[in-house]
Amino acid sequence: MKNDNLLACEIVHRIRGRIRIKSKAFKYIGASLKTEIEKQLVQVRYIESVEISLITGTILIYFEDVSLSEQNLINLIQNTLNSHIFEICKNEKIEKSSKYVIERKLQEETPGEIIKKIITTAGLLGYNLFFKSKQEVMVTGIRRFLNYNTLSTLALAMPVLKNGINSLIKNKRPNADTLSSSAIISSILLGKESAALTIMFLEEVSELLTVYTMEKTRGAIKDMLSVGESYVWKEISEDNVKRVPIEEIQKDDIIVVQTGEKISVDGKIIKGEALIDQSSITGEYMPLKKGEGETVYAGTIVKNGNISILAEKVGDDRTVSRIIKLVEDANFNKADIQNYADTFSAQLIPLNFILAGIVYASTRSITKAMSMLVIDYSCGIRLSTAVAFSAAINTAAKNGILVKGSNFIEELSKAETVIFDKTGTITEGKPKVQSIEVFDNSMSENEMIGLAGAAEEQSSHPLATAIMTEIKDRGIEIPKHSKIKTVVSRGVETKVGKGKEAKVIRVGSKKYMLENNVNLTAAIDAERGIISRGEIGLYIAQDDKIIGLIGVSDPPRENIKKAINRLRNYGVDDIVLLTGDLRQQAETIASRMSIDRYESELLPEDKAKNILKFQSKGSNVIMIGDGVNDAPALSYANVGVALGSTRTDVAMEAADITITQDNPLLVPGVIGLSKNTVKTIKENFAMVIGLNTFALVLGATGILAPIYASVLHNSTTILVVLNSLKLLKYDIKTN
Repeated sequence: MKNDNLLACEIVHRIRGRIRIKSKAFKYIGASLKTEIEKQLVQVRYIESVEISLITGTILIYFEDVSLSEQNLINLIQNTLNSHIFEICKNEKIEKSSKYVIERKLQEETPGEIIKKIITTAGLLGYNLFFKSKQEVMVTGIRRFLNYNTLSTLALAMPVLKNGINSLIKNKRPNADTLSSSAIISSILLGKESAALTIMFLEEVSELLTVYTMEKTRGAIKDMLSVGESYVWKEISEDNVKRVPIEEIQKDDIIVVQTGEKISVDGKIIKGEALIDQSSITGEYMPLKKGEGETVYAGTIVKNGNISILAEKVGDDRTVSRIIKLVEDANFNKADIQNYADTFSAQLIPLNFILAGIVYASTRSITKAMSMLVIDYSCGIRLSTAVAFSAAINTAAKNGILVKGSNFIEELSKAETVIFDKTGTITEGKPKVQSIEVFDNSMSENEMIGLAGAAEEQSSHPLATAIMTEIKDRGIEIPKHSKIKTVVSRGVETKVGKGKEAKVIRVGSKKYMLENNVNLTAAIDAERGIISRGEIGLYIAQDDKIIGLIGVSDPPRENIKKAINRLRNYGVDDIVLLTGDLRQQAETIASRMSIDRYESELLPEDKAKNILKFQSKGSNVIMIGDGVNDAPALSYANVGVALGSTRTDVAMEAADITITQDNPLLVPGVIGLSKNTVKTIKENFAMVIGLNTFALVLGATGILAPIYASVLHNSTTILVVLNSLKLLKYDIKTN
């Protein structure tokens, strides 16, 4: 667990005037922060000196006031560490993701190179099985090796032999190729080149399948996200459009894109409108109609229409480029179970040599001992995790979900507490008019809203935007008015009409109305209704008379409640709402969505502290947000999830998983994928251990010849890969 009691402190020892305290956090502070914390603590009046050990994760404090309690000192340490918690969490995440790096031979060769080796090996194997003369078999001594057949076999086996020997020399331990090398050399010494070639052939087929699978899944994402255009049409002037290489395009250039072409930059439409397929970025298969002022992304396709785009992001700054990088980097952030598989499999390899020695000592049979060498757990166990996680990450990416590493897939599978931000996450982040009350019988609803629009017309406030959207939807004409006056945190006002007939129109809060001596008696009942529904009330007054009350709220996202119910089906037993909104609004949305708990009126740092509080109790925390204010909490959580097409770049960078479309059902969907991935890995482990153990027993008793033992071992590896491939077909949207 990423922050399991990260700030928890334990007294190692205490004597008069000296105490040593241990905390997991000290292992992740780094050298520069270590110095800063030491300087910070020695400034406390009763502390004489401080010494932090990054290796042991302890702090040694010498202090003057011997009456100080242990709890006071622990509180001091925890408060100090908490002030640097963002950097500590960041360091922990980096260290864990790079804890183990084990290179695999399969990453060194392309499918084409492996196919060439398979063809060559198969040809030489066919010669040994069907055309090799008896005279060649009977040759002994040095001449036994000085022939085309044996030398060719050794040449083909050289990469395996080299890698196996290098592991012994450099790493001081054998690897899977060391085992294969031993079996190949033993076969050649016994004059059984066909056995050696069979071992090599089967291993190469298994390797090909694995490499092909991993290349194919990664390639599918790159193809899907590929901009695909080498040349684009650049607008030189109003009447001049020139075809230029994509590399020449700079920020603020104008790009012209027509029907059927791919968009090659991130930018805004400045002319025209088009139907755009954004499935490569968002995963949403339905094309969207976009016009002037709207944002478009590189890699999306103009299905119908012609548009001119002002380039805002080009080259590596484009969303598509960043997505590709995230997918590629994901393979380097390994899950704990993957690291365990790598280290455990490496530890098992010496066992094969020990078993081979025991079998030979007991039976004096080189053939039986060889069976111990051609069967190893290492390859299958490693591939059990590598292929499964690769398939899961790519399945997620095809659905518009970007996972930064397999470690986050594993963490998701253990989700216990899911925390939602409110605005833009549970809700759409687009306030809408929900209720309208008119208190002047001589005025229609549309007339009252039109007057409100006159005052709000120039405001960029979200509540003003909601009113202007309502006016546009209703086709209401805003009356002519004078200059608008804005009173910060209160409201706005203007005058409608001419001369002495002009009326002062005010729109704003209850406090704003009372400050201007507006009588609100008529609005008392409507006000209660607004509060009970969790809406924000905007009061509209004409001179000193209240004429209307508009209730505005941010509606919940479509399917958000269904998503929450699915989360519970996946074993999430604690769903929490953290928001900066007022208590009444938080309570209303929490009640409507059946959320277990909520915290309101929170600052960004307060959200982060709540995350740490849950983690200190041993809970695995998933945080879901979309904005800049969510970034600290997204960083602190075991897994941070940025949700929606309106998410900020800051949220995307801070999050471990980014969902690029506005579909909350993808949250339980990716958790379901993670649980299926871990389940698949456990199935793979069972197959590898069970079948290889069975083969070892048969080989030791002589029932299974080395060549057939190799067949069974490599068949197990292939089964593991095929079992992992089912994750490519997992339907995230319906599960």
